[in-house]
Amino acid sequence: MTRDAIRIEGLKKTYQGGKEALKGIDLTIPAGSIFGLLGPNGAGKSTTINILAGLINKTAGKVDIWGWDQDRNPRQSRAAIGVMPQELNLDPFFAPRAALEVQAGLYGVPKAQRRSDEILEMVGLTDKANAYARTLSGGMRRRLLLAKALVHHPQILVLDEPTAGVDIELRKMLWDNVRKLNRERGMTIILTTHYLEEAEEMCDEIAIIDKGALVKRDSTANLLGSLDGKTMIVQPDQPVETLPQAKGITVENRADGSLALSYRASQITAEDVLAVLHSAGIRIRDVRTEQADLEDVFLALTGSA
Repeated sequence: MTRDAIRIEGLKKTYQGGKEALKGIDLTIPAGSIFGLLGPNGAGKSTTINILAGLINKTAGKVDIWGWDQDRNPRQSRAAIGVMPQELNLDPFFAPRAALEVQAGLYGVPKAQRRSDEILEMVGLTDKANAYARTLSGGMRRRLLLAKALVHHPQILVLDEPTAGVDIELRKMLWDNVRKLNRERGMTIILTTHYLEEAEEMCDEIAIIDKGALVKRDSTANLLGSLDGKTMIVQPDQPVETLPQAKGITVENRADGSLALSYRASQITAEDVLAVLHSAGIRIRDVRTEQADLEDVFLALTGSA
């Protein structure tokens, strides 16, 4: 599939008081992908998602959702996207099944096309189908938010910090379902998360937003390859008292007695590093390397922890 699920051109948002949340973002998200939207707090991620969901109005720019212009075809564009928000905004007096039926009705889904029980089974809430939402645990409420985002069979699913503060079981259930929706239905998934290892594992492509601007967009593999810093971890045969020194190589002694030698792979080869160790008379019992992960890329691009 070659079409774009989302196409954003020159997207700007300025709030009252002059705060510029988005500064002209251009972004396309391919259909059928799992796409990560990352950035520090206040970067503009939530503003972007709320504009896509039709919850706030943009100041300028163009947004197409599944080929529908958001300004000219607001109803169709909203029907193409489902959003699982970060906030637990549920009516405490609705049971899960009733909540899904109401949500489906709001989207105009005919009763014959509703799949409330099927969705409840998918998110593990079948036994709570008729329990008031106020009696559900925090994890179950997050499951219900996912279910509500799916009632109108959207082509695009947006997950805004879906696993923040949830237990391991719920996180596994959520990602199993996301992979299934993407694999079996071709659903486009847009993910924001603070867990960078989660984005690294799940996402095909990633866009990083900082201070309202798009600072980088690439495949996850290319982003990880953009930093050529490597670290060789060497376990010496005997404790090393005097650390070897060489231009372009930083050496430190770790608590377990191993040596960590950091270098830039574009300038220094692993063979060069091993030669430094041999010249210093250090015999090697074991060796491995560490490479940059998504957190390193994130920090390099935004300067934010």
